[in-house]
Amino acid sequence: MSWELMFSAMGEHHRADYAVSSPEIVLAAAASITKNIKLASSVTVLSSSEPVKVYEDFATLDLISDGRAEIFVGRGSFIESFPLYGYSLNDYEELFDEKLELLLKINSEENVSWSGKLRAPMQNQTVYPRAKNEGKLPIWRAVGGTPQSVLSAAQLGMPLVVAIIGGMPIQFKNLIEFYKQEYRKAGHDESEMQIAIHSHTFVSDDQNVVDGYFHNYKSQMDRIGASRGWSPYTKMQYEGGRGKDGALFIGNTNEVADKINYMKEIFGITRFIGHMDVGDPANDIMMKSIELFGEKIAPQVR
Repeated sequence: MSWELMFSAMGEHHRADYAVSSPEIVLAAAASITKNIKLASSVTVLSSSEPVKVYEDFATLDLISDGRAEIFVGRGSFIESFPLYGYSLNDYEELFDEKLELLLKINSEENVSWSGKLRAPMQNQTVYPRAKNEGKLPIWRAVGGTPQSVLSAAQLGMPLVVAIIGGMPIQFKNLIEFYKQEYRKAGHDESEMQIAIHSHTFVSDDQNVVDGYFHNYKSQMDRIGASRGWSPYTKMQYEGGRGKDGALFIGNTNEVADKINYMKEIFGITRFIGHMDVGDPANDIMMKSIELFGEKIAPQVR
């Protein structure tokens, strides 16, 4: 297993507080001003997307960026895209499973023949352009903790991303061990196994900035919580989440680095994904957080 830390991921959303509806376009812009970091969606809401177009867009991004594109596919944590694109939530599970099957087939075969229930069949058709690595893109399965999704990822030999944005990460240990067990049972090469976690992250060596970030974080949690029936977010939750056993990677460089290393220890992760814009922090504070992550945390974790 190789350890990776530095890459840029953009999530697909269709709402006012998350303005990136087309991650591949933003990532293409990022490709023009970067040379080394990998560029991924986090996530592409595959259930309401067209697999052919998803592959075409990310293959194009891959060619523009000289082989740095990746796709994270999932159902997403919001459902706005379903009515927006005319899909029924009654087909929630079947849409994802069918479209994932087609996307993986496009990714692995140059000439595609496929049929399903919810999309027109393909007969010996080639999707262009083809990605740089013999037409193949890294495609990760992003999950929120559903065992069936983890089982599917393991059986397909897909890299796994687990979103851990609340509670205690240790609660996910059995789920990740389950993935490892089923991955091996399916006969996949263990040396190619990749596991990541995705968590809310913010870094500052100024304790006043860390304390002040609570208000940004609370505003976002309360905005989302208003539509989901959550109680108002409290300072006690914030401090609890920042502790060693909590799910928030928010603190100074040593605290965040130690916590990522702890995740490596308990899960065997090969990648950590820090979601760093929650609550719209000021640009200078946000840029400093990214700088500290790259210059101080990455060396400690590597």
